[in-house]
Amino acid sequence: MLDYASLKVIWWLLVGVLLVGFAIMDGHDMGVGTLLPFVGKDDTERRVVINTVGPHWDGNQVWFITGGGAIFAAWPLVYATAFSGFYWAMLLVLWALFFRPVGFDYRSKIDNPTWRSVWDWGLFVGGTVPPLIFGVAFGNLLQGVPFHFDNNLLSTYDGSFWGLLNPFALLCGVVSSAMISFHGGVYLAHLTEGEIQQRAQRWVRVTGLVWLAGFTLAGIWLALGIDGYVISSAVQANELPDPLAKTVSRVAGAWLGNYQRWPLTMLLPATGYLGCIAAMLLLRNGRSFAAFWASATGLAGVIGTAGISMFPFVMPSSSHPASSLTVWDSVSSQLTLQLMLVATLIFMPLIIVYTRWAYKVMGGKVTAAYVRENNHSAY
Repeated sequence: MLDYASLKVIWWLLVGVLLVGFAIMDGHDMGVGTLLPFVGKDDTERRVVINTVGPHWDGNQVWFITGGGAIFAAWPLVYATAFSGFYWAMLLVLWALFFRPVGFDYRSKIDNPTWRSVWDWGLFVGGTVPPLIFGVAFGNLLQGVPFHFDNNLLSTYDGSFWGLLNPFALLCGVVSSAMISFHGGVYLAHLTEGEIQQRAQRWVRVTGLVWLAGFTLAGIWLALGIDGYVISSAVQANELPDPLAKTVSRVAGAWLGNYQRWPLTMLLPATGYLGCIAAMLLLRNGRSFAAFWASATGLAGVIGTAGISMFPFVMPSSSHPASSLTVWDSVSSQLTLQLMLVATLIFMPLIIVYTRWAYKVMGGKVTAAYVRENNHSAY
């Protein structure tokens, strides 16, 4: 039996693992969708691009669904507050995601250039909008979100949709989009050949530079221009959660404090840089499979950087700092966390093994010849 404080930290780590899994697995699908109109120059080439992710994209959605379910079950206050405050942003993500299943399934059913072009751009929207919105959301979390709780823990969002689109959040959105497009480009370069592969490699170089430059600028901006949050009262890690039972202060440079307390955490931003650079070098040397996992490692480094910078905060409040949600006071009961941990230890390895098997069975490069030979069954 783990104590309550340990379970709270374990679930913070597990939610982070699910976010990383989503970025790696569903991220390369979305990145391919983003690059689709630019890498594929005719209908056959675009079908090649689509079929690199066609067998797997719906299975990879498991990470998205599981991540949302984990937040709902482990951090119910975060789920309720975020989905009400970010309501229109979340709806925008869902509307964009609608294009993916319909686009994959129906795009090639009708041999009409206009029909197929419309769904190509629909797949582009479905691949581009979610990473952009998720990056904007993280940018707002780092600045603090305007919400507060009343005495009954009913949350009220004090901002607006347009307020979410501030310069720093938009920069984080650009970084997120560049990362996912980069990851998708590396995946495309691994599974295609010829001109499609060459175009994918060019986009990898472009998006990689945007990733590195944006990540650097965001870090400088966060260090010099954005106040962080600190808990200025005693932390009751083993107590029942009560978001209003603490005092929170905004302090310049506070988001850098954890790196001073735990110097090894500097490996996270370093991994974000090194993963991106290594992926570009490996891809240039023809080692596309290793480049994919280097890219995945870079994604994990960037997401981990955001998480460790904010720890123990999960959703700080800019309008009423005492209402900020943290690892210690936004969680479910100890019994719920224990039962969910057991379920996770059983089912997450099964998901990983099944995913590995599916990619092994349905792997291999996708070519124009394959699409022509399987004209009626390929996407």
